[in-house]
Amino acid sequence: MTQDLEFLRRAFKDVPDCRIATIRPDGAPHVATRWFVWNQDGLFVATRADDATWEHVGGDPRISVLIDRGRTWTEIGGVRVDGVAEAVTDEHPDLRGCMSTWHEKYRTLLAGDAFERLTEAVPTLGFLRVVPETTDTWDHR
Repeated sequence: MTQDLEFLRRAFKDVPDCRIATIRPDGAPHVATRWFVWNQDGLFVATRADDATWEHVGGDPRISVLIDRGRTWTEIGGVRVDGVAEAVTDEHPDLRGCMSTWHEKYRTLLAGDAFERLTEAVPTLGFLRVVPETTDTWDHR
């Protein structure tokens, strides 16, 4: 069931990370935690452009992205977004707005020498753009 995407974008925009499930070449699932931003053009999941998540999308672009919050039963809420991922590098002209939003969201986490350390650890940042095909939500509040 597809929910109101604008509501979901607002509800989960401040959540720092998501889990993304891709499909390995042998058909097995692969799950990884990644940073993300979600705007009108889709859900953009940041990943190294040479890691397993990126490679899996090249072989089979179907993915699920899970964003949730809360710790106790009465706080837990989340959304699962299913769709097809398109791999785009950070130099792609369509990513300018997305990159600005991403830097704004993670600015405090990249304070001091953290940004330099990130660029050393992730020299080829890419994004997986997912246009939601279906969503599923839960809210235990």
